[in-house]
Amino acid sequence: MNNKISIVLIPLSIHLNLFGQVADDSFQDVVLKNNIIDSLHVFGEWNKIDGTETHLKYLGIIRSENGNFKIITSCWLWGSSKRATNRILVFNEDTTYLGNYHLAMKYDLPEKIENNQLVFFHSESDDCDKNIITRLSFDKGIPKQFFLECKNGYGDVYSFYKE
Repeated sequence: MNNKISIVLIPLSIHLNLFGQVADDSFQDVVLKNNIIDSLHVFGEWNKIDGTETHLKYLGIIRSENGNFKIITSCWLWGSSKRATNRILVFNEDTTYLGNYHLAMKYDLPEKIENNQLVFFHSESDDCDKNIITRLSFDKGIPKQFFLECKNGYGDVYSFYKE
């Protein structure tokens, strides 16, 4: 897989530290304007004292009978122990932010769009079965919830939160 990586270092303000990943629309705007599928954009630089770092990856467009949706995966690294807040960000065709799925682990983020579905592998997890692949369809619009299996029928249910 050929991934393009763009690194953008932007001074982070107290605003980012207080309000976090969702409040910083400018990062998302850069990624959506670049419109490069599978391109990883890194904003900021994490450190133990006060740094945060945001990784955004544009997966592309999913088509639906209720419109088309642009999908970005987001991993926000913060805090002295390098905690991660992981989300799937959903936008409409006009790049208006619609909401997100908040995922527990970075390895729970989808890796690509294939056949008009989000595709989830467990390629970065040693805890989950790497043979399990989850596909999430948006054919009838944004799913309110989905189940992401990890191993032996166990996993997590994730819900869509409108903003």
